[in-house]
Amino acid sequence: MPDSKSSDSINLSSSSRFIPWIVAAAFFMENLDGTVIITALPQIADSLGVNAVNMSMGVTAYLITLAVFIPVSGWMADRFGARTVFGSAIAIFTLASMLCGLSQTMDQFIAARILQGFGGAMMVPVGRLIVLRNASKSELVKMIAIITWPGLMAPIIGQPLGGFITTFTNWRWIFFLNIPIGLLGILCVIKLISNQVPTQKRPLDWIGFFVIGVGLASFMFGIESLSTVGISQTSIGSCLIGFGLMSFAVWYAKRHPYPLLDFSAFKVPTYAITIYFGSLSRIMIGATPFLAPLMFQLAFGYTAFESGLLFLSAMLGNLALKPITSTILKQFGFRNVMVGNACLAAIATILSGFLTADTSIWIICLVMLFYGLTRSMQFTCIQALAFSDMPSEKMSSANTVFSTVAQLNMGIGVALGAILIHFTVWWHGGDIANPSGNDFQWAFFIIGILMLISLLGYLKLKPDAGHQVSGHVYKP
Repeated sequence: MPDSKSSDSINLSSSSRFIPWIVAAAFFMENLDGTVIITALPQIADSLGVNAVNMSMGVTAYLITLAVFIPVSGWMADRFGARTVFGSAIAIFTLASMLCGLSQTMDQFIAARILQGFGGAMMVPVGRLIVLRNASKSELVKMIAIITWPGLMAPIIGQPLGGFITTFTNWRWIFFLNIPIGLLGILCVIKLISNQVPTQKRPLDWIGFFVIGVGLASFMFGIESLSTVGISQTSIGSCLIGFGLMSFAVWYAKRHPYPLLDFSAFKVPTYAITIYFGSLSRIMIGATPFLAPLMFQLAFGYTAFESGLLFLSAMLGNLALKPITSTILKQFGFRNVMVGNACLAAIATILSGFLTADTSIWIICLVMLFYGLTRSMQFTCIQALAFSDMPSEKMSSANTVFSTVAQLNMGIGVALGAILIHFTVWWHGGDIANPSGNDFQWAFFIIGILMLISLLGYLKLKPDAGHQVSGHVYKP
């Protein structure tokens, strides 16, 4: 447990068990708003009097703002207290949601989305930090499981939910629904989380903030361009500029006394492995929520709403595994579970490639359910193992780096799926506007094979890695 003089603590009452659920609700709002507007973009564009293609800026502005401000979230939590920052972030996000729903012009909508992205950038990492600082080792897997599922569910239900709201009500309700959730979250934060600001306040690394911010914005813009317009000078150039600036940021951080992103946490083996090889797993697993709905619609002929309903089977897999995640880890340990589950995730991805337009709906749902089970387990293991051996004084900086990398993983996963479809369509001499089932098949096969590379890292884990968290007793 952290020192009460230097970190936030949760009130020691029976109500404290609701804290992870408060954080989970905030996570859900943030992740949902990244995807829920995709199916509503034509209606939003028509309402605001602009071209539907230009509305993609509403998505891009939000994602780029997240990437830019996530790195500074750890500094703000240490400077002003995690409760203060977390509650303020929910308030900003809720206000921005209301402004999005009230927008009458494109400029107003983009400005509100940028404000919403700023709130989300503070909300997710700081919320996780509150849980990490106050959960005991034995409770960490359970707490991580609770706050992980919203991030897994939101991309899955986001598009069908957005389509449903837009079809049967009005697109503005996509954002108005956040208001009661946000207000309830603010009240719960005030009532249930105590705030203690650290006595030692480190100065803000302004140079690091600028370099990292521009680097992440450039890289995310390039990734978004790759996923929408394909390979071009703009997309490749933006990615290279972003990668160059982020490489410089790493070099600079190692020489700064108070770096914005502190990479010293990489000295902890379990953390380093989950960042390097866990990122590979998250990227590959994250490509399926992009590819599967497209395959159902473009290759199989399902409507957007029908494809969303099919993919909801993956959400059931996410939820079904949560109650027994701790039991599985206690029985087999992190190393065995992550190695075995990576193999199963690869199989689930490859099986997705064998689906055709003639495949029974029930078989499609079973494959998606299988995918959801493996996705849930891998994401929970990665997050729990990353912080299992982390000293309390390094928790804030480690969490900030982890959140930044996780945001990049999401963008890269979508871009990878898009690039593979462009490549397979080109290879088969087809039309990118009408990819065939064969194009998606090979994309899934490649992702499944790449997934197996993560095994090289997981096999490096010690048999008793993270045993304080999993409760697994290793017997040589």
